[in-house]
Amino acid sequence: MVKESAEQLALEAEIKSQAQVFLKYLNSTLPESMELEYEGFYRRGFFVSKKRYAVIEDGEIIAKGLELVRRDWAPIVKQTQEAVLMAILKEGDADEAIKEVKKAFKRIKNGDVERKELIIHTQITKPLSQYKQVGPHVVAAKRIEEHGMKVSRGTIVQYIIVKGKGSISDRAIPYDYSEGYEYDKDYYINNQLIPAIERIMYSFGYTKRDLEDMSRGEVQQSLDAFF
Repeated sequence: MVKESAEQLALEAEIKSQAQVFLKYLNSTLPESMELEYEGFYRRGFFVSKKRYAVIEDGEIIAKGLELVRRDWAPIVKQTQEAVLMAILKEGDADEAIKEVKKAFKRIKNGDVERKELIIHTQITKPLSQYKQVGPHVVAAKRIEEHGMKVSRGTIVQYIIVKGKGSISDRAIPYDYSEGYEYDKDYYINNQLIPAIERIMYSFGYTKRDLEDMSRGEVQQSLDAFF
């Protein structure tokens, strides 16, 4: 775990001070209608692309474009991604990052996940009859209407993917009517958790195959080299 020291704090204070000096100078050279603003000082950051990244400031993760700030990913996925980022960006703790991933795999496989942690939220953007590709959210919406509730454009549909036969869409059950169903463990591991974690772990040498092996309990390499 990374520990704060007087030297580190002093260095950060100096960097922030110099940043303000530089900003003042730079703005003085710009046209009168232009002005740059200071956004923040980030000790560590993780960038998937220009519009998809996570940084940490004062112990808080600030993310753009990642699953943890999107509603169409299950809460357990967002919570795990945030825990991994916190371990990497705040603590600098490679072992803790791996531990969080393995813990999520184990909870899903063991059925130790509450239904509310599996909810996927998707917005209906047009009348259901106009959808040419019937995705899970459309199937779930139609099932809601079968219970006498109207679903229109703008409605946020909450659903869970359950175990059974047929396509993923066929197995989308509205959350309010999902009591008694068994969730699809493979779906939440392979279609939700692994893709979200892979975006982070890929930069540290982990591939989709590595994560699939990890989900089966196989030992993987350490992130220590990054730190």
